[in-house]
Amino acid sequence: MYKKNLFIILGLILFAQICSLFAGINFDQFFVDKTMRVDYFHTGTKGFEVISLDKVYEEPAVISHDKKMWAGNKKNLIDTMNLGKYLAKVIDVKSNQIIYSRGFCSLYGEWETTGEAEKGMYRTFHESVLFPFPKDKVQLVIAVRDKENYFHDIFSTVIDPNSRFVNRERHTPAYKVDSMIKSGDPHKKVDLVILGDGYTKKEMKKYKKDLRHFVDELFDATPFDKNKDEFNVWYIETPSEDSGIDEPRKNIWRSTVFGCSYNSFDSPRYVLTFENKAIRDIASLVPYDQIYIIFNSERYGGGGIFNLYSTCYSTDKGERSHWWPDYVFVHEFGHAFGGLGDEYYTSDVAYNEFYPQGVDPWEPNVAIIQNGHIKWENKMEKDTPIPTPWGKAAYDSLDKVLRSLDRTADDYSEKYKQIITERDKQLEDQKFFGKVGAYEGSGYASEGLYRPFMDCRMFSKSLVDFCPVCNNALERMIEFQTE
Repeated sequence: MYKKNLFIILGLILFAQICSLFAGINFDQFFVDKTMRVDYFHTGTKGFEVISLDKVYEEPAVISHDKKMWAGNKKNLIDTMNLGKYLAKVIDVKSNQIIYSRGFCSLYGEWETTGEAEKGMYRTFHESVLFPFPKDKVQLVIAVRDKENYFHDIFSTVIDPNSRFVNRERHTPAYKVDSMIKSGDPHKKVDLVILGDGYTKKEMKKYKKDLRHFVDELFDATPFDKNKDEFNVWYIETPSEDSGIDEPRKNIWRSTVFGCSYNSFDSPRYVLTFENKAIRDIASLVPYDQIYIIFNSERYGGGGIFNLYSTCYSTDKGERSHWWPDYVFVHEFGHAFGGLGDEYYTSDVAYNEFYPQGVDPWEPNVAIIQNGHIKWENKMEKDTPIPTPWGKAAYDSLDKVLRSLDRTADDYSEKYKQIITERDKQLEDQKFFGKVGAYEGSGYASEGLYRPFMDCRMFSKSLVDFCPVCNNALERMIEFQTE
């Protein structure tokens, strides 16, 4: 009888532990409703990286100056998406239990694949991790994926939230804050904050016109159109001293709030900012999950890094390519919000060995074929072969002609449209057009990497919708942050 009762008790304990696991982390048990921000320096070169602590902040007031809050979801505290090159883990010291985690990517993570790192050059980037403000001591751990995509820890520190080393000063400037879309409680919505760079005080009307246009474009695109009520959209007026942003290859330098610049990582159209502290200080005026920086320029450019920020240029001259900024805005948000990878493979990029050979990328829309199977196979029709033929040689031939066109020529627009029309028709004539498959050519590689659809917002420079696999990934993220 004693053994029987013991087994029953042990069974009940195990059952309670399992129920507790599936119930998730109780926010109120471990956290108070405000934000802790940990700033650090990320230094290294190819094959070596080190993280060193900078400062720990209790984030300033948001929405109003008398209320602090955590902007994120209080229910889904543990990351189940398995996205990002890095993973931040917050561990309760008393129980040794992970109470918060999030995947993310970083400037350093991209830079270490460039030629500079390949040559052994060292660089340092300033980065931040945000999480709910803990009640008791926690251990912050940052892990990175190795070449096999397994996480291993590279940084750890213990933080006492009641310590004098937690900076509680108000570090936000007095910028004007407003909202474009207010759908509800930030804990249950995706909070997007839009910032402007390279807009002078006299250009604030243009900034607000630009951001209204882009917000409309985002919520006209699938799947954001049917999920608009799951978003809050905030904006902050951040006037710069100069109009426009830096263009290093033209020796043009401008003084702006966030220091956005073309030629980031020596890629002509890649626009990033390395002013992490300025971004975080100003963005903290509102609750935010995602940051988008619109920069005041007529020159094509942008960027998007998962769970860091997105950037997009504001306008185009004339009617030659007036829709390109709209494409860029939504495309880059696909990177930063959904963790989607680039599916194109013919553009010049600054990366070396971005995807290790023979390893399935963590991005949901870029994959390798393993033993005749691919990770989105459950979304494919049974008669769709792996790999899936799609007329790649003909497409590459047309793309080569397209890339050889002189952008400054008077007939550029006409020739561009002619080739694009021919290329689109070539795709539409393919047997498996409109079906999920395994189409070779993705992730900057012409061979060995595959995408799930012939065309997608992550593949071609067009206003085509996200493919079913990308669409599903974005919907999963929306649900994860709002349910």
